[in-house]
Amino acid sequence: MKLSSQIKPISYLKAHAAEIVRKLGEHQEPLIITQNGEAKVVIQGIESYEQTLETMALLKILAIGMRQIEEGKVLPAVDVIKRLREQREDH
Repeated sequence: MKLSSQIKPISYLKAHAAEIVRKLGEHQEPLIITQNGEAKVVIQGIESYEQTLETMALLKILAIGMRQIEEGKVLPAVDVIKRLREQREDH
């Protein structure tokens, strides 16, 4: 994705709102809106936004897992499976 083609001034947003909404629904690329030459906001379609949220959630889970590994808060899978089987047999 080449962001330079997705940068538009706020005046473009005002003049082409319906077209922008249609295009965002068709494509997964976000649109960067500038004001006074500075990037101010990013607009993206709902599917793209949901995908971004899912990606961020997975990255957060991965970071938590990596931190737990670094802190030694993990057990070998064999030990966990053994413990689960023992608990199941006790009930």
